[in-house]
Parts: sequence; structure tokens; C-alpha cells
Amino acid sequence: MGLPNLREACGVVAVYGPDADVAALAYVGLYAVQHRGQEGAGITLGNGDDLYTVKDEGLVSQVFRGDILAEAHGHLAIGHCRYSTSGSNTTQNIQPVLQATDVGPISVAHNGNIVNALHLRDSNGEAGFHTTATSDTAVIAQAIAGAPGASVFERVCQTVPRLQGSFCLAVATPSEVIVARDSMGNRPLCLGSIDGAWIVTSETCALDAVGAEFEREIEPGEVLAIGANGLRSQHATPPHRHALCAFEYIYFTRPDSSLRGELVHSVRRDMGRRLALQSPVDADLVVGVPDSAIAAATGYAEASGLPYADGFLRNRYIGRTFIEPSTELRKLWVRLKYNALPSVTRGKRVVMVDDSIVRGTSQHQLVDLLRDRGGASEVHVRITAPPIRWPCFLGIDIPDPDELIAHERPVPDVCQAIGADSLDYLSIPNLVAATRQTHGELCLGCFTRDYPIDVQLAFDKFELERPTELQTAPVFPRQAAMFPLEESEADPAENGA
Repeated sequence: MGLPNLREACGVVAVYGPDADVAALAYVGLYAVQHRGQEGAGITLGNGDDLYTVKDEGLVSQVFRGDILAEAHGHLAIGHCRYSTSGSNTTQNIQPVLQATDVGPISVAHNGNIVNALHLRDSNGEAGFHTTATSDTAVIAQAIAGAPGASVFERVCQTVPRLQGSFCLAVATPSEVIVARDSMGNRPLCLGSIDGAWIVTSETCALDAVGAEFEREIEPGEVLAIGANGLRSQHATPPHRHALCAFEYIYFTRPDSSLRGELVHSVRRDMGRRLALQSPVDADLVVGVPDSAIAAATGYAEASGLPYADGFLRNRYIGRTFIEPSTELRKLWVRLKYNALPSVTRGKRVVMVDDSIVRGTSQHQLVDLLRDRGGASEVHVRITAPPIRWPCFLGIDIPDPDELIAHERPVPDVCQAIGADSLDYLSIPNLVAATRQTHGELCLGCFTRDYPIDVQLAFDKFELERPTELQTAPVFPRQAAMFPLEESEADPAENGA
């Protein structure tokens, strides 16, 4: 279900190829990761002497209409599509961000969230830079500009250890591109090649889109420069526990992408299979909420022996709304985006598989849609994410705890709130097993409150835009998991089944 209740930060692309149409590769690559950010888009081209940037609010197809890049030639490019997790949705905050330095201009694009951005901005001010940066990406650009080093690569290597949080960076100079990933590997980033050109993208689906060959993932803590002399790599941070965001598997990453060697579509099918074995229900058919829950729903049907059917028709011609949705708008949005198919669900006991519950508004509307329009006699909801009880501070727009329906509510209360006949969530052990990772290789903080790093107590995405006297960033230290991993595997009667 995801949008509009759960949104990830951004998608990034970096291309180097003196004999390639780098603008076209960057454009197609951004198109492929458009799902990661839909508020704004931008591309910076480098021609050896200077940088040229086009960026604006809107989708990739809206920003790069016509021949807007036709007159801009270069041998390297970085691109970005944005959803704002730091700073408002304004033209000023659209990336890539240009920054002057004493070793030449740079352009910076970023996916993630820097939890110490306010402290860094103050430090940048002490170094002589303006302290008016309104996004963490602008703060990063200033930090790189003020870092020690004779080259931009050296300065990025000096800056990366100062960044606390989740990040994948793409930095362009007129002559090379530099990419970096945080030491947790919290967000995906991969390297590919095509006809002598190199391309770095947030997801492998973008490599497929341009016809590139997957080479490897950018390693956690790695800084990689690509230029005339080929690839140059350095690990800028000491080893840290890996903590890839679990929601990359559950929702964000496109199903045709791979993460750590596992096809996401296969992982989601296995989530559904495990959910069916964990939480069976006496029903007639299984439906999935388009699109990210379809794979899990087919896995649930396979393991349960129930038939799978398309119970919803999704309107695929709806673009994003660029306003913060009210509760009433969310209700209308679901009705506009989805319709039920009564010929499929009328009189049936339906298992509705979805990827997550955030506020619960959307699931309530979908359950009502299946009953009222679809004529279902029963609706049993099964969710492939564990209960989201805590905010995300590392690049996902998960709201304050009080806005999370599962924050202090037991599962039966959530079940009643969304109007379902029964409700259950995939347990954390089953989620981890489906990803083929270990518990220690994933970030599960929004489920357990056990974050991989210290984070701010109440992250405010507009923090950098507030008056100085209102800017605070209390630290929320790591804690042991608030909920035991076995909680979701308790007696099914306690889970509303």
C-alpha cells in the first residue's frame, strides 16, 4: 500500500563515460527509480571544465521535457529524484545541490538522513560558510567544501566519517564522479557497467533499464571515485554492523531489483508463504493490495492452498499529490486509487494481504471497500511487516509515535480500528528469515526501538529551516529492543485471529 502513508527519501544515479550519452543514461536511470522520490528531480552534467544542472519540482518526465538536456554535453552525470525527509518540498531543496569550493565546483545528491545535520551546519558556519542551509544535503555539500584535502575525493573521505545517519552520496566534479555509502549500508547502492561506461544507482532495476551489467554493491563505508584513471576506492569509516533497512525488502525497492544477491520479488513471496504458515485463516480466497503486496499475496495463497484473485483494480493514471494529505483526503485517495471487483469477492471470505500499516486509515478504507463495494462476507487482514511502533530517523517519513496506530495498541485493538474480522503481522523472526539475512544485518528500529545508531529523540524534517532559537536535536540513544522477537508468534488468539 505504502503511499501516501509511508515514503522513502530519494533515488540517486551517477554515470561516467566519455563516449556515452551520460544525460540519457542518467535520465533513464532516474526514471527507473522514480518510485523512491516523486517531489522533484535533477541532473548535473560535467564536461571537464564546468558543471551544468537542470532541476525542478515534479516527476522525472515533467522536469526533463523536450530537449532540455539536448544542448548540455558532458562525460559524467549525477541525478536525483526526491522525497523530502529533511527540508521542505521547495525548489531550493531540490537536488543535486551546487557548491563552490577552492578546488572547483561540486554538485551533491543524497539519499538518506543525517541525524547530526544541525551540529554539522554549525561547524560549517565556524569554517566560514553560511549557516542558512535548509536541507542535510546542502549541509553535506558545505562540509565537503570545508574539509581538508587537495582533491574532492580526499575531502569526501574526510567528510564521510563526520556524517551520522543513513546516506548514499553522489558527488560530481567537472572531471569525475564520487559515490559513498554509510558504514551501516542502510540504503542500497550498486555499481554497473555498459560499453565502457560506469553507472551507480540506488537499485539494480535501473541497471537493467539502461542495459548495464551489475558489477557489485557499493560496500558500507566505501568511497568510490570514477574518472579518467578508472575506479579508485577507499573505506572512509571503520567497520560497523550492517543495518540495511528492512523496508527495502518489504516495500521500497522495486520487486525486480536485487538486494544482497536476493531478488526482492522472491523475498516478498517468501514473506507471504511464512505469513500463511504463521497465521492461517479459514477463507475462500486471497487478494493482494497492488502493487507491492501482490508477490506476498501469491506466496500466501501458495502456502495456504487458497486460490489467489485480483480483488482490487488500481487506477494507474494517478500522479502524486504535492500536498500533505489530511485524514479526509486519505480516505478519498484510497477510493480514487483503488476499486473493488465484486464479481471476484462477493460473498467470499477474503484474506487481504498488505505490506504495512502506518496510521491505519488506508487499511480501514480498503476493508470497507471489500465489504461495501466488493461484497465480501469476511475480510481477514495479513501484513508482511511487523507492527510499526516507533518512528524512523534514517530516511523514511514514518511519523511521530502518536500517529502510528500500533504504537501503544495491542493487535486486537488495531484489528477493531481497521474493521477487519482478524489481523496478524509477520513476526520479526519470519521477516528476517525471508530476507536471507541475519537479525544483526538489518535495521528493525521502527519495529523494536533498537536502532543501529544513536538518533534524535524527535526528528523534525524542518529543523534546519526553523529560527536558531528553536533548533534543538536531543539524542535518543540506542536501547535494547522494547518488544521481544517472539511477541508476534504468541497465541494466535491474542492476535485477533
